[in-house]
Amino acid sequence: MKIKALYLTILAVLLLVGCKSNYPVAQQTGKEDISYLFFVGPKETYGDGMFTVQVKVDDTQFDAKVVKPKTANRKGVQYAVAPGRRQLTVSFKGQVIYQKQIFLSPQETKTIELP
Repeated sequence: MKIKALYLTILAVLLLVGCKSNYPVAQQTGKEDISYLFFVGPKETYGDGMFTVQVKVDDTQFDAKVVKPKTANRKGVQYAVAPGRRQLTVSFKGQVIYQKQIFLSPQETKTIELP
């Protein structure tokens, strides 16, 4: 009886150890190498997305919509930029309204609050 129990215990251990070696190895990759900018400002000035501002990040230029802070989470548009230290300039109707050197981490969404 003791020998049967010993054989069953050894068999169970071998099955468990043998099965574990067949599990796939999980590979984890790092975060995607991209950051995001998000622009909010008063509705009276920017019309809650009706008007756009001209954004310059280092040497890249694009137009961006500005939304009011209360609806930012539902209606806002995020703009992808490369992470790292960046020179950000925002213009509206030909005048610079925001200029700052910023640092963006990978997968960070930075909210830019415009005057």
